[in-house]
Amino acid sequence: MNFIDKAEITAIAGNGGDGRTSFRREKFIAHGGPDGGDGGKGGDVILAANRNQNTLAQFRFQKELRAKSGENGDKRRRHGKSAADLVIDVPVGTLVLSSDGEVLADLVEDGQQKVIAQGGLGGFGNAHFVSSTRQAPQFAEKGEAGEHFNLQLELKMIADVGLVGLPNAGKSTLLARLSNARPEIADYPFTTLTPNLGVVDIDKNNSLLFADIPGLIEGASQGKGLGHEFLRHIERTAVIVHLIDAYQNDVIGAYQTVINELRLHDKTLLSRPEIVVLNKVEGLDEEIVDDLMSRLRKAVPKQTPLYAISAKSGTGLKNLLFTVETTVREARQKAIKPIPKETIPTHTLPGYSEYWTVEKQGEVFVVLGEKIEHQAARTDFTNQEAVQHLRDVMRRQGIMHELMRQGITAGQMIVIDDKGSLNY
Repeated sequence: MNFIDKAEITAIAGNGGDGRTSFRREKFIAHGGPDGGDGGKGGDVILAANRNQNTLAQFRFQKELRAKSGENGDKRRRHGKSAADLVIDVPVGTLVLSSDGEVLADLVEDGQQKVIAQGGLGGFGNAHFVSSTRQAPQFAEKGEAGEHFNLQLELKMIADVGLVGLPNAGKSTLLARLSNARPEIADYPFTTLTPNLGVVDIDKNNSLLFADIPGLIEGASQGKGLGHEFLRHIERTAVIVHLIDAYQNDVIGAYQTVINELRLHDKTLLSRPEIVVLNKVEGLDEEIVDDLMSRLRKAVPKQTPLYAISAKSGTGLKNLLFTVETTVREARQKAIKPIPKETIPTHTLPGYSEYWTVEKQGEVFVVLGEKIEHQAARTDFTNQEAVQHLRDVMRRQGIMHELMRQGITAGQMIVIDDKGSLNY
């Protein structure tokens, strides 16, 4: 499966079912009362973090996520069936962004879910509107339209350890040596084309998730090479393991190049625990290794652990893993936040703001307001009783009084946003 870490999708929630206009008709009952049922709720579109997913490749072709609509109400007060929610699995570490880049959700835990588009509520049937003054309502409400959004998905891997370094530093070889991952490995200057994940067993009860971040080059944070595309994946890691090729002409320069690219991408990465590793020491004289380590020690911060290893032969890996495991454990403990006291979940209907405005535009009066727009969206403007019900709602909210204050006269048009219009 191809590694895809960005995707654009359209989430379309289901519409609510329409309410039913119906009257009871049975033998020996000539004039039964209204018995129209309510429409069912439309399905939500939900994203669920799943640790078994590791790419957004499914969205290369599945661009549209559409939930089903609720069923219409029926006679004999039978309510329409609500539609099932559409639940789509995504990798842990998926960010959900609006079309203008606003972060709407950050799915960082396995099983975490987020409703990205809410289904519309069903409309009330005519049985709902019976009152002492309205004994036989001849109207029902329409179901609400489901939400419709264009969204961006962005994957940021969540790993315990992020392996960074210049191309050919040996990150893929180290990952293959320590874990069950099988990244592409070459003997020539080669950079991994996609991030790779591998589970490294420390002992019977502990394991760490390593992420091999594709090789960085100078200017990666400005868009050069492959590193720019994958720098985001280092943001989630607890510990950075920085590999340096012992055969580099300038090991200090190699170290500083990667550190500078991390700083330019996100300066907070420099506060992340780091372990610096001189790799490929097999075959080198001990004096040469000591000299390289001495030079690196002067360039690397004093508190930063420094190791010499050979990922190919396994030299030094046991001590390195012990330090990595200890550092990850300490970093995770510092990041733990108090767990809030559990509360019983409650489910309520969405609330709508009572605030509204009336503005005269030429000979038309434009009414805006969340609650009145919501009511207008459920109104069948071809049914005069339904329109009269909307007028009653506007009267109770004080909108009619404000229209009169602004000088509206009989026959002038009232427009409620884009939901519909009626005459005064």
